[in-house]
Amino acid sequence: MGWWPTPLERRVALRYLRGQRGTRRAALQTVVAIGGIAVGVTALILVLGLMNGLRDDLRDRILTASPHLRVLTFGEGLRMEGWREASEIIRGVEGVVAVAPEVVTGTMVQNMARHVELAKVAGLEPGEGTEVVTGVAQVMVQGDFTPRPPDDEIDAGVVLGTRLALRLNVGPGDRLRMVSPASAQVSRVTGTVTPVWWIVEVTGIFETGMYIYDAEFVMMDRASAQRFAGLDSAVSDLAVRVADPWAAPLVAERIDSVLGYPYYSETWQDQNASLFAALKLEKLAMGLVIFFIMVVAAFNIVGTLTMVVAFKTREIGILRAMGLPAQGIGRIFLAQGAIIGAIGTGIGLVLGLAISLLVDRGGLIKIDPQVYFIEKLPIRTEMVDVVVIVVVAIALAIVATIHPARQAARLEPVEAIRAE
Repeated sequence: MGWWPTPLERRVALRYLRGQRGTRRAALQTVVAIGGIAVGVTALILVLGLMNGLRDDLRDRILTASPHLRVLTFGEGLRMEGWREASEIIRGVEGVVAVAPEVVTGTMVQNMARHVELAKVAGLEPGEGTEVVTGVAQVMVQGDFTPRPPDDEIDAGVVLGTRLALRLNVGPGDRLRMVSPASAQVSRVTGTVTPVWWIVEVTGIFETGMYIYDAEFVMMDRASAQRFAGLDSAVSDLAVRVADPWAAPLVAERIDSVLGYPYYSETWQDQNASLFAALKLEKLAMGLVIFFIMVVAAFNIVGTLTMVVAFKTREIGILRAMGLPAQGIGRIFLAQGAIIGAIGTGIGLVLGLAISLLVDRGGLIKIDPQVYFIEKLPIRTEMVDVVVIVVVAIALAIVATIHPARQAARLEPVEAIRAE
C-alpha cells in the first residue's frame, strides 16, 4: 500500500485521536495540537496579508501623485532644455505608456492672515500629466485642476493637498501668497535679496491619502510653474508612466540606453527604496516569528502522538497480532498527523481569511499617517502566500509524526499485549 493509509488505518487513527476510556488526556492534547496549528496559520495569513497590504497600498498612494519614473538631467541648474526631443524618443521605448513634462521646486506659502507654511511646488502638464501619468485629477475632493491665465490680480491657479489647505484654512476661490525662489533679485542699493511674491488662487483641493503629498504639495499647470521657477522654456524632468509599475526599473534601463548622457532615470522604487526594503525585511522577520509558533505546535503533535502510543500500547499489540504490519502502524500515526494538520490548517485558513476581510473592508485598525503615510491598516491576501502556508502547515504536522510512528512500529506484539 506504500505510505498512504488504508481505510482501516484511517478509521483507527480517528478513533485514537478522539480518545477512549481512560485516555481523555490524549483527546485534550489533540485539541491543543489542532489549536496550535490553527493559531499559527491564522497569524501567518494575517501578518503576510498585512505586509502585502502595506506594500500595495503605499504603492498605489505614491503613484497617485507621482509618476512611475522620472527622467532627469545632470548639471548645476538641473534644467532640461531639450525635453521635447527627449519626450519623443522616450515614447518609442517599449513599455512606455505616456510622457509629460514636470517642474518641481520649493516655496513658502502664506495665507491672507499671514500664516506661513513651507511647501513643494509641482508643475504638471494639464490633461496628460494629471490624468494619465499621474492620477491627481481623479483624487480632487473640491474644485478641479484648471489652469488659470494670469491677470493684473492673480498670477496663477493652484490646487493643494487637504492637510495643507486645512493648515492654511483655505478652499476653492481663496487666495494665497507664494514666494518665487528663482525670481528673487539682488537689490543694487542694499545688496540684499528681495523675494518676489506671487498671488495665486486656489482652484481645487486633492486628497491622495498619502500624508506627505496631502500635507506638503502645491500643484499648478506646467507653464505657470516654469515662470514661477524661472526656468523659461525648460523643465525639471520628464514624468513617465509605464504599463507595469513593477517593471519600471527595466523600462528605466531601456530609456537610459537610448537617451544616454546627460540623462538618467529614477524609478518610484528608487525614490522609496528604504521604505519598501524595510517592509520586505519586516515581512520576512514576522513570517519567521509566526513560523516558529507553528513549529511549537508541531512539537505538541509529537507529544500528543507519543502519549497515544503510551496509552494504546496494548491495542497496537493486538493489531500487530491480527496481522497489521509495522508499516501499517506507522501509517496510522501518519494519518493522525495529517488529520490534525488538515483540521488545524482548515480552521486557521477560515479564521485568517475572515479576519483579514473584516479588518481590510471595515478599516477597523487606524494608524498614524505621519509615521506610516496611510491612515488605516490594509490587508491584501495573496494566493501564493496562502498555498505556501497551507503546504508548510500540513507538512509540519506530518513530519511531527515520524518519531511517534517509528516508536509504535517498533513495538513487539507479545510485549505490547502484556504491557497492560
